[in-house]
Amino acid sequence: MSRIVIALGGNALGNNPEEQKELVKLPAKKIAELVKAGHQVIIGHGNGPQVGMIFNGFSAAHEKNEKSPLVPLPEAGAMSQGYIGYHMINAITNALHDEGIKDKEVLYLLTQTIVDPKDPAFQHPTKPIGPFYATKKEAELMNPNSVIVEDAGRGFRKVVASPKPINFVGINQMKNAIAAGAIVIVGGGGGIPTVVDKKGHIQGVDGVIDKDFALARMASLANADFFVVLTAVDNIMINYKQPNEKALKHATKAELEKYIEEKQFAPGSMLPKVQAAIKFVEEGGKAAFIGDLKDLEEIIKEKTGTKVTLK
Repeated sequence: MSRIVIALGGNALGNNPEEQKELVKLPAKKIAELVKAGHQVIIGHGNGPQVGMIFNGFSAAHEKNEKSPLVPLPEAGAMSQGYIGYHMINAITNALHDEGIKDKEVLYLLTQTIVDPKDPAFQHPTKPIGPFYATKKEAELMNPNSVIVEDAGRGFRKVVASPKPINFVGINQMKNAIAAGAIVIVGGGGGIPTVVDKKGHIQGVDGVIDKDFALARMASLANADFFVVLTAVDNIMINYKQPNEKALKHATKAELEKYIEEKQFAPGSMLPKVQAAIKFVEEGGKAAFIGDLKDLEEIIKEKTGTKVTLK
């Protein structure tokens, strides 16, 4: 059967641990059904709400008690991977058990994603993170050595870069685990942005990597057949919310690039998903799919969702 990489949105996991424990059961069931059908599945997830909760929580604690430490963004990302991973392993393991699958194990890998320290994104950070503050001085005090901007009249806030993923720390062992038949959860939140210095040493840096770009890269490196981006809509749409709105059932790279030039897809929403799908098929993947989480099996069967191919 097929090797499939699935990108699950962080918003699909709720805004707190109790919500997440319940919401993760749906993707777990869908994944177990794919495994039962004979597919090999690799899963990644977003972590926007989760890392925000952690980062904001430590910031609020520090405001109340300065002895309570501020936690850097890379560490907050690592914490989010840990607790999301805990829930996902439990949910998928239980779903496999319910499907009568006894010979498969679920493995969560904390992921550091290698980026170029000279990536232009570092010169123009735009991704907001953390709480709002009334003054720039207060925001700078709570976010040392950070870029602070005024955010849409709501206050001052830290912004970070969104560099492009190149590779992953431990990629060979990740591929070994996949080849050995484990159901691997990897690339959580796009991974912790990590740079390699001239000595070959690695270090996490402030930043947010788009999880769809990271998982498209993982799909290519893992020689996946298909890359599936799960979101809250049935299809990629053009002329969205206009009288001539149209759902795309199948689109080629050239068609999607034309729509991107027409600015059909919202930045920070559908645009990165479309770009990640294009990147995967450019790098040799058979097809990428974009569709709704609830329809995962039907998407793989090409009965719903949008299929993206090179030609």
